[in-house]
Amino acid sequence: MTLTVGVLGYRFMGKAHANALARLPMFFPDAPDVERHVLVGRDEDALADAAHRFGFDRTATDWADVVEEVDAFYNLGPNHVHAEPSIAALEAGTPVLSEKPLANDLDGAERMAEAAASAEVPTATAFNYRFVPALRYAKNLINDGELGEIRHFRGRYLQDWLVDPEEPWSWRNSKEMAGSGALGDLGAHTIDLARFLVGDVERVSGQLRTFVDERPVEGEADQTRPVTVDDAYSAQAELEGGVMATFEASRFADGHKNDHTIEIHGSEGSLRFSLERLNELEVLRDGNRGYETILVTDAEDPYVEHWWPPGHVLGWEHTFVHENYEFLSAVDSGGSADGYRPNFEDGLAVQMVLAAIQESDERGEWVPVE
Repeated sequence: MTLTVGVLGYRFMGKAHANALARLPMFFPDAPDVERHVLVGRDEDALADAAHRFGFDRTATDWADVVEEVDAFYNLGPNHVHAEPSIAALEAGTPVLSEKPLANDLDGAERMAEAAASAEVPTATAFNYRFVPALRYAKNLINDGELGEIRHFRGRYLQDWLVDPEEPWSWRNSKEMAGSGALGDLGAHTIDLARFLVGDVERVSGQLRTFVDERPVEGEADQTRPVTVDDAYSAQAELEGGVMATFEASRFADGHKNDHTIEIHGSEGSLRFSLERLNELEVLRDGNRGYETILVTDAEDPYVEHWWPPGHVLGWEHTFVHENYEFLSAVDSGGSADGYRPNFEDGLAVQMVLAAIQESDERGEWVPVE
Protein backbone atom coordinates (compact mmCIF):
# COMPACT_ATOMS: atom_id res chain seq x y z
CA MET A 1 0.00 0.00 0.00
CA THR A 2 1.23 3.50 -0.84
CA LEU A 3 0.33 6.29 1.58
CA THR A 4 -0.69 9.56 -0.04
CA VAL A 5 0.40 12.66 1.89
CA GLY A 6 -1.07 16.15 1.64
CA VAL A 7 0.99 19.03 3.00
CA LEU A 8 -0.31 22.49 3.90
CA GLY A 9 2.62 24.92 3.80
CA TYR A 10 5.67 25.05 1.57
CA ARG A 11 8.18 27.32 3.24
CA PHE A 12 10.53 26.45 6.13
CA MET A 13 8.70 23.44 7.59
CA GLY A 14 7.31 22.38 4.25
CA LYS A 15 10.83 22.05 2.90
CA ALA A 16 12.01 20.19 6.02
CA HIS A 17 9.24 17.59 5.81
CA ALA A 18 9.43 17.24 2.03
CA ASN A 19 13.14 16.49 2.39
CA ALA A 20 12.35 13.90 5.06
CA LEU A 21 9.72 12.20 2.90
CA ALA A 22 12.19 12.00 0.02
CA ARG A 23 14.89 10.42 2.22
CA LEU A 24 12.70 7.75 3.82
CA PRO A 25 12.96 5.00 1.17
CA MET A 26 16.70 5.56 0.80
CA PHE A 27 17.61 5.07 4.45
CA PHE A 28 14.59 3.33 6.05
CA PRO A 29 13.77 0.38 3.79
CA ASP A 30 11.02 -0.80 6.16
CA ALA A 31 9.23 2.56 5.97
CA PRO A 32 5.88 2.56 4.18
CA ASP A 33 5.79 3.64 0.56
CA VAL A 34 4.83 7.31 0.43
CA GLU A 35 3.53 9.47 -2.39
CA ARG A 36 4.00 13.22 -2.06
CA HIS A 37 0.52 13.71 -3.41
CA VAL A 38 -0.55 17.34 -3.03
CA LEU A 39 0.97 20.58 -1.75
CA VAL A 40 -1.43 23.23 -0.45
CA GLY A 41 -0.94 27.01 -0.35
CA ARG A 42 -2.38 30.34 -1.52
CA ASP A 43 0.16 31.78 -3.97
CA GLU A 44 -0.29 29.66 -7.08
CA ASP A 45 3.02 30.61 -8.72
CA ALA A 46 5.12 30.06 -5.59
CA LEU A 47 3.16 26.90 -4.87
CA ALA A 48 3.80 25.44 -8.31
CA ASP A 49 7.51 26.17 -8.01
CA ALA A 50 7.70 24.57 -4.56
CA ALA A 51 5.74 21.49 -5.68
CA HIS A 52 8.17 20.99 -8.56
CA ARG A 53 11.22 21.33 -6.30
CA PHE A 54 9.78 19.21 -3.46
CA GLY A 55 8.49 16.40 -5.68
CA PHE A 56 4.72 16.74 -5.20
CA ASP A 57 2.35 15.45 -7.86
CA ARG A 58 -0.03 18.39 -7.82
CA THR A 59 -1.10 21.53 -5.95
CA ALA A 60 -4.27 22.87 -4.35
CA THR A 61 -5.23 26.28 -2.99
CA ASP A 62 -7.95 25.07 -0.60
CA TRP A 63 -7.16 22.60 2.16
CA ALA A 64 -10.84 21.58 2.29
CA ASP A 65 -10.39 19.90 -1.10
CA VAL A 66 -7.52 17.80 0.23
CA VAL A 67 -8.19 16.53 3.75
CA GLU A 68 -10.53 13.71 2.70
CA GLU A 69 -8.51 12.44 -0.26
CA VAL A 70 -5.14 11.76 1.40
CA ASP A 71 -3.97 9.08 3.84
CA ALA A 72 -2.13 11.62 6.02
CA PHE A 73 -2.45 15.40 6.28
CA TYR A 74 0.45 17.60 7.37
CA ASN A 75 -0.54 21.00 8.74
CA LEU A 76 2.59 23.14 8.57
CA GLY A 77 0.95 26.56 8.35
CA PRO A 78 1.11 29.42 10.87
CA ASN A 79 -0.23 28.63 14.33
CA HIS A 80 -3.66 30.21 13.79
CA VAL A 81 -4.22 27.89 10.82
CA HIS A 82 -3.62 24.70 12.79
CA ALA A 83 -7.06 24.14 14.29
CA GLU A 84 -9.67 24.23 11.52
CA PRO A 85 -7.92 22.19 8.78
CA SER A 86 -6.67 19.64 11.33
CA ILE A 87 -10.11 19.20 12.88
CA ALA A 88 -11.69 18.83 9.44
CA ALA A 89 -9.14 16.17 8.50
CA LEU A 90 -9.74 14.27 11.73
CA GLU A 91 -13.50 14.42 11.23
CA ALA A 92 -12.86 12.79 7.84
CA GLY A 93 -10.82 10.06 9.58
CA THR A 94 -7.49 11.30 8.21
CA PRO A 95 -4.39 11.12 10.47
CA VAL A 96 -2.81 14.52 11.04
CA LEU A 97 0.68 15.83 11.79
CA SER A 98 0.58 19.43 13.03
CA GLU A 99 3.45 21.81 13.61
CA LYS A 100 4.05 23.05 17.13
CA PRO A 101 2.71 24.67 19.19
CA LEU A 102 -0.49 22.75 18.61
CA ALA A 103 -2.51 25.97 18.18
CA ASN A 104 -2.25 29.69 18.77
CA ASP A 105 -4.31 29.44 21.95
CA LEU A 106 -5.53 26.91 24.49
CA ASP A 107 -9.07 26.79 23.10
CA GLY A 108 -7.82 25.76 19.67
CA ALA A 109 -5.53 23.11 21.15
CA GLU A 110 -8.36 21.68 23.24
CA ARG A 111 -10.62 21.43 20.20
CA MET A 112 -7.86 19.71 18.22
CA ALA A 113 -7.22 17.21 21.01
CA GLU A 114 -10.95 16.49 21.34
CA ALA A 115 -11.19 15.86 17.59
CA ALA A 116 -8.21 13.53 17.78
CA ALA A 117 -9.75 11.56 20.63
CA SER A 118 -12.99 11.16 18.68
CA ALA A 119 -11.25 10.19 15.43
CA GLU A 120 -9.11 7.47 17.04
CA VAL A 121 -6.42 7.73 14.36
CA PRO A 122 -2.73 8.59 14.81
CA THR A 123 -1.90 12.25 15.32
CA ALA A 124 1.46 13.97 15.72
CA THR A 125 2.57 17.24 17.25
CA ALA A 126 5.84 18.03 15.51
CA PHE A 127 8.26 18.05 18.43
CA ASN A 128 11.09 16.78 16.26
CA TYR A 129 13.76 17.09 18.97
CA ARG A 130 12.43 13.95 20.62
CA PHE A 131 14.02 12.19 17.66
CA VAL A 132 17.58 13.40 18.16
CA PRO A 133 19.61 10.20 18.79
CA ALA A 134 21.53 11.81 21.68
CA LEU A 135 18.28 12.77 23.42
CA ARG A 136 16.90 9.26 22.92
CA TYR A 137 20.14 8.01 24.47
CA ALA A 138 19.58 10.41 27.38
CA LYS A 139 16.03 9.13 27.81
CA ASN A 140 17.34 5.57 28.05
CA LEU A 141 19.90 6.58 30.69
CA ILE A 142 17.19 8.22 32.80
CA ASN A 143 14.78 5.29 32.40
CA ASP A 144 17.54 2.87 33.43
CA GLY A 145 18.16 4.85 36.62
CA GLU A 146 21.69 5.91 35.64
CA LEU A 147 21.13 9.41 37.06
CA GLY A 148 19.32 8.25 40.17
CA GLU A 149 16.56 10.49 41.52
CA ILE A 150 16.07 13.46 39.21
CA ARG A 151 16.30 16.78 41.03
CA HIS A 152 16.82 19.53 38.43
CA PHE A 153 15.84 20.20 34.83
CA ARG A 154 17.20 23.27 33.05
CA GLY A 155 16.23 24.17 29.51
CA ARG A 156 17.01 27.22 27.44
CA TYR A 157 16.49 28.00 23.77
CA LEU A 158 18.38 31.04 22.51
CA GLN A 159 18.34 32.67 19.07
CA ASP A 160 19.36 36.12 17.82
CA TRP A 161 17.42 36.63 14.59
CA LEU A 162 15.37 39.54 15.99
CA VAL A 163 18.22 41.49 17.61
CA ASP A 164 18.10 44.04 14.79
CA PRO A 165 15.06 46.31 15.34
CA GLU A 166 14.89 46.73 11.55
CA GLU A 167 14.20 43.04 11.01
CA PRO A 168 10.84 43.02 9.18
CA TRP A 169 7.56 42.13 10.86
CA SER A 170 6.22 38.63 10.25
CA TRP A 171 3.29 36.55 11.44
CA ARG A 172 5.50 35.29 14.26
CA ASN A 173 5.24 38.80 15.77
CA SER A 174 1.44 38.67 15.93
CA LYS A 175 -0.50 37.41 18.95
CA GLU A 176 -3.54 36.76 16.76
CA MET A 177 -1.59 34.54 14.37
CA ALA A 178 1.11 33.04 16.60
CA GLY A 179 -0.42 33.19 20.08
CA SER A 180 2.93 33.96 21.66
CA GLY A 181 6.49 34.67 20.59
CA ALA A 182 9.61 33.00 21.92
CA LEU A 183 7.40 31.25 24.48
CA GLY A 184 5.43 29.18 21.97
CA ASP A 185 7.90 29.09 19.11
CA LEU A 186 10.91 27.99 21.15
CA GLY A 187 9.67 27.28 24.66
CA ALA A 188 7.23 24.65 23.41
CA HIS A 189 10.19 22.47 22.40
CA THR A 190 11.85 22.84 25.82
CA ILE A 191 8.66 22.09 27.71
CA ASP A 192 8.02 19.01 25.59
CA LEU A 193 11.53 17.73 26.28
CA ALA A 194 11.00 18.27 30.01
CA ARG A 195 7.86 16.12 29.80
CA PHE A 196 9.56 13.52 27.58
CA LEU A 197 12.71 13.18 29.67
CA VAL A 198 11.48 13.86 33.22
CA GLY A 199 7.72 14.31 33.72
CA ASP A 200 4.69 16.56 33.55
CA VAL A 201 4.80 20.21 34.54
CA GLU A 202 2.64 20.87 37.61
CA ARG A 203 3.00 24.62 38.28
CA VAL A 204 4.88 27.60 36.85
CA SER A 205 5.97 31.14 37.60
CA GLY A 206 6.74 33.02 34.39
CA GLN A 207 7.89 36.34 32.98
CA LEU A 208 7.51 37.58 29.39
CA ARG A 209 9.18 40.60 27.82
CA THR A 210 8.88 42.44 24.49
CA PHE A 211 11.94 44.53 23.62
CA VAL A 212 10.87 46.03 20.27
CA ASP A 213 7.26 47.23 20.10
CA GLU A 214 6.96 47.64 16.34
CA ARG A 215 8.76 46.50 13.21
CA PRO A 216 8.92 47.67 9.60
CA VAL A 217 6.67 46.07 7.00
CA GLU A 218 8.76 44.48 4.27
CA GLY A 219 8.32 46.20 0.93
CA GLU A 220 6.31 49.12 2.34
CA ALA A 221 8.42 52.23 2.98
CA ASP A 222 7.89 53.94 6.33
CA GLN A 223 5.21 51.44 7.35
CA THR A 224 5.39 49.53 10.63
CA ARG A 225 3.25 46.98 12.43
CA PRO A 226 3.03 46.41 16.19
CA VAL A 227 4.74 43.46 17.85
CA THR A 228 2.11 41.87 20.08
CA VAL A 229 4.01 38.84 21.36
CA ASP A 230 6.97 38.27 23.66
CA ASP A 231 10.55 38.47 22.45
CA ALA A 232 11.80 36.47 25.45
CA TYR A 233 10.45 34.55 28.43
CA SER A 234 11.73 32.80 31.51
CA ALA A 235 9.93 30.56 33.98
CA GLN A 236 10.45 28.57 37.12
CA ALA A 237 8.52 25.34 37.24
CA GLU A 238 7.85 22.29 39.34
CA LEU A 239 7.67 18.95 37.55
CA GLU A 240 6.06 15.82 38.87
CA GLY A 241 7.91 14.24 41.73
CA GLY A 242 9.02 17.65 42.99
CA VAL A 243 11.68 18.14 40.31
CA MET A 244 12.81 21.79 40.13
CA ALA A 245 12.92 23.25 36.63
CA THR A 246 13.80 26.44 34.80
CA PHE A 247 12.79 27.31 31.24
CA GLU A 248 14.09 30.19 29.13
CA ALA A 249 13.95 31.32 25.53
CA SER A 250 14.87 34.47 23.63
CA ARG A 251 15.05 35.74 20.08
CA PHE A 252 17.35 38.52 21.32
CA ALA A 253 20.29 36.44 22.58
CA ASP A 254 23.03 37.93 20.43
CA GLY A 255 25.58 35.33 19.35
CA HIS A 256 23.20 32.36 19.64
CA LYS A 257 21.85 31.03 16.35
CA ASN A 258 19.90 27.95 17.44
CA ASP A 259 21.15 27.12 20.92
CA HIS A 260 18.76 24.68 22.60
CA THR A 261 20.47 23.43 25.75
CA ILE A 262 19.19 20.86 28.24
CA GLU A 263 20.71 20.02 31.63
CA ILE A 264 19.43 17.35 34.01
CA HIS A 265 20.87 16.68 37.46
CA GLY A 266 20.13 13.59 39.54
CA SER A 267 21.28 12.05 42.79
CA GLU A 268 23.78 9.78 40.98
CA GLY A 269 24.70 11.71 37.86
CA SER A 270 23.96 14.49 35.41
CA LEU A 271 23.75 15.11 31.70
CA ARG A 272 23.75 18.06 29.35
CA PHE A 273 22.98 18.51 25.67
CA SER A 274 23.19 21.33 23.13
CA LEU A 275 21.39 21.30 19.81
CA GLU A 276 24.38 23.10 18.30
CA ARG A 277 26.38 19.92 19.01
CA LEU A 278 23.54 17.49 18.52
CA ASN A 279 25.64 14.36 18.05
CA GLU A 280 27.12 14.72 21.54
CA LEU A 281 25.80 14.03 25.01
CA GLU A 282 27.78 15.02 28.07
CA VAL A 283 27.32 12.64 30.98
CA LEU A 284 28.56 12.82 34.57
CA ARG A 285 28.32 9.55 36.47
CA ASP A 286 28.55 9.05 40.21
CA GLY A 287 32.18 9.01 41.31
CA ASN A 288 33.57 10.71 38.23
CA ARG A 289 35.27 14.08 38.61
CA GLY A 290 33.96 15.55 35.38
CA TYR A 291 31.70 15.07 32.39
CA GLU A 292 32.52 12.60 29.64
CA THR A 293 31.46 13.46 26.08
CA ILE A 294 29.69 10.60 24.33
CA LEU A 295 29.54 10.77 20.54
CA VAL A 296 26.14 9.23 19.81
CA THR A 297 26.89 7.87 16.34
CA ASP A 298 27.40 4.13 16.90
CA ALA A 299 25.18 1.64 15.10
CA GLU A 300 23.54 0.56 18.37
CA ASP A 301 22.54 4.13 19.20
CA PRO A 302 18.93 5.18 18.47
CA TYR A 303 18.22 5.47 14.72
CA VAL A 304 21.94 5.56 13.79
CA GLU A 305 21.99 2.11 12.17
CA HIS A 306 20.01 3.64 9.29
CA TRP A 307 22.67 6.20 8.46
CA TRP A 308 26.48 6.28 8.34
CA PRO A 309 29.47 4.53 9.96
CA PRO A 310 30.45 5.61 13.51
CA GLY A 311 31.64 9.19 13.73
CA HIS A 312 29.89 10.28 10.52
CA VAL A 313 27.60 12.74 12.22
CA LEU A 314 23.93 13.54 11.66
CA GLY A 315 22.28 16.95 11.41
CA TRP A 316 19.12 18.86 12.27
CA GLU A 317 17.29 17.66 9.16
CA HIS A 318 17.65 14.00 10.18
CA THR A 319 15.29 14.53 13.11
CA PHE A 320 12.48 15.08 10.61
CA VAL A 321 13.29 11.82 8.84
CA HIS A 322 13.02 9.94 12.14
CA GLU A 323 9.80 11.78 13.01
CA ASN A 324 8.21 11.00 9.65
CA TYR A 325 9.32 7.39 9.83
CA GLU A 326 7.62 6.86 13.19
CA PHE A 327 4.45 8.74 12.32
CA LEU A 328 3.90 7.22 8.88
CA SER A 329 4.68 3.75 10.21
CA ALA A 330 1.91 4.25 12.77
CA VAL A 331 -0.45 5.42 10.03
CA ASP A 332 0.48 2.49 7.79
CA SER A 333 -0.17 -0.03 10.54
CA GLY A 334 -3.65 1.34 11.14
CA GLY A 335 -2.62 2.29 14.64
CA SER A 336 -4.86 3.86 17.25
CA ALA A 337 -4.71 7.40 18.61
CA ASP A 338 -2.03 6.20 21.05
CA GLY A 339 0.02 4.55 18.31
CA TYR A 340 2.39 7.50 17.97
CA ARG A 341 3.92 9.95 20.43
CA PRO A 342 4.09 12.91 20.73
CA ASN A 343 0.45 13.12 19.65
CA PHE A 344 -2.20 15.83 20.02
CA GLU A 345 -2.61 14.93 23.68
CA ASP A 346 1.06 15.80 24.20
CA GLY A 347 0.60 18.98 22.19
CA LEU A 348 -2.30 19.99 24.43
CA ALA A 349 -0.25 19.28 27.56
CA VAL A 350 2.45 21.67 26.33
CA GLN A 351 -0.15 24.27 25.32
CA MET A 352 -1.53 24.17 28.87
CA VAL A 353 1.93 25.03 30.21
CA LEU A 354 2.30 27.87 27.70
CA ALA A 355 -1.06 29.29 28.79
CA ALA A 356 -0.13 28.97 32.47
CA ILE A 357 3.15 30.85 31.92
CA GLN A 358 1.27 33.66 30.18
CA GLU A 359 -1.27 33.77 33.01
CA SER A 360 1.51 33.79 35.59
CA ASP A 361 3.14 36.77 33.89
CA GLU A 362 -0.17 38.65 33.98
CA ARG A 363 -0.95 37.78 37.60
CA GLY A 364 2.57 37.92 38.99
CA GLU A 365 2.25 34.64 40.89
CA TRP A 366 2.62 30.88 40.63
CA VAL A 367 -0.07 29.22 38.48
CA PRO A 368 -0.98 25.53 38.52
CA VAL A 369 -1.07 23.67 35.19
CA GLU A 370 -4.56 22.21 34.97
